[in-house]
Amino acid sequence: ALETLKMFEKKDSRVKSAAATNLSFLYYLGNELEQATNYADLAVNSDRYNPAALTNKGNTVFANGDCEKAAEFYKEALRNDSLCTEALYNLGLAYKKLNRIDEALDCFLKLHAILPNNAQVLYQLASIYQVMEDPNQAIEWLLQLISVVPTDPHVLSKLGNLYDTEGDKSQAFHYYCESYRYFPSNIEVIEWLGAYYID
Repeated sequence: ALETLKMFEKKDSRVKSAAATNLSFLYYLGNELEQATNYADLAVNSDRYNPAALTNKGNTVFANGDCEKAAEFYKEALRNDSLCTEALYNLGLAYKKLNRIDEALDCFLKLHAILPNNAQVLYQLASIYQVMEDPNQAIEWLLQLISVVPTDPHVLSKLGNLYDTEGDKSQAFHYYCESYRYFPSNIEVIEWLGAYYID
């Protein structure tokens, strides 16, 4: 894939931008940040209105720890294409990392309107409500999430933990048992179940 895309580098700016965008993404996936950054820059310089190029550039900046600057690239990508879900998702993550929780929540609620059954979006919404110390809302989003991915042991144990925090031992027991059924090696779940049986 890398070799094929490199052949398109010398073409006109639109083709060059598309090839550089894909090359940047492939290097990013391979954790070669320097190469990913070089191709992200090339893609953005070839076509400043390419939302995928701007998103990739934001990703490389984010990976280097500058969440504020990454958020600017994601916002620029969204100005060029308001339905660029990758940019919106990553903007939400950047805001979350910057502890701008209300803005992160806004991003993920917009995404939920576009992608109503996306497991990652549902998980982020639950996570944000947990950060906001609203366990009831977090539980609601996690219940929606397990309707999409019913066998995810991490989500099931998270539900168990939230119900336990709320004092609902029977629901906590149910979700911890389900989590244990799908992944019997989680020590935290085993400890909770052991303590529950002792009680």
